Amino acid sequence: MKFTVDGHEAYAYTGGNPFDPALPCVVFIHGALNDHSVWTLLARWCAHHGYSVLAVDLPGHGRSDGLPLASVEAIAAWLHRLLDAAGVERAALVGHSMGSLIALEAASRASHLVVVGTAYPMKVSDALLATARDQPEAAMAMVTAFSHSLASAKPGYPGPGAWLRGGSMALMRRLQQRQTKVNLFENDFQVCDRYTGGEAAAARVTCPVHFILGALDQMTSPRQNAVLGGLLKPRIHTVPAGHALMAEAPDAVLAALRAALQASS
Repeated sequence: MKFTVDGHEAYAYTGGNPFDPALPCVVFIHGALNDHSVWTLLARWCAHHGYSVLAVDLPGHGRSDGLPLASVEAIAAWLHRLLDAAGVERAALVGHSMGSLIALEAASRASHLVVVGTAYPMKVSDALLATARDQPEAAMAMVTAFSHSLASAKPGYPGPGAWLRGGSMALMRRLQQRQTKVNLFENDFQVCDRYTGGEAAAARVTCPVHFILGALDQMTSPRQNAVLGGLLKPRIHTVPAGHALMAEAPDAVLAALRAALQASS
């Protein structure tokens, strides 16, 4: 589904069903150098079980036009404008990695806040930032290695024998190559690294909060959640996966999301 936001075309995947703003809405927000496709299983489940779904491509990513935005605050404001364009007042916000910071910052319009593979502060090492700037392909390989705890997929989504690392590399290459005006990988890493508004954003959260964390996550270790955990008092779901937990533990992540969406406090 396409919307016009700030004069540019913005794309959101609706999970295989037509978008209905009268239904409870779930908004999925992807991480750095990703797009809506990382949410396919979760988006489809929600769209076929009583929810409307917007799995967005952020500006300059995937099928959304325009340049990528340079801060969490700017992207969260863009997300609010997309919700306005869709006729949605409040939604369950589900964000992964960089998307988890965006969901937190945008949570004044959240009915539920679900952060997946998160950390705050989400600092990026100088070495990885430099590699993303000068050798993006090498940085993609580093992130792919750090994000996956398994060499191959277990039976599940998308199916037995799926090459998780190869699929992740292919997605990042495609997104990086399509964005010809900006080094998208460097931009997204800088968005994560610069964000310092987590405490202020957490003070504005009034909805139920759930964390879905990978026990083997080397990118955003569960140990890095003391600040947000102390402020938000979330219910924490830990799944046996690394940072790419939607791909490595799809059933466990879906179960945790279902519990989060059903929570009233």
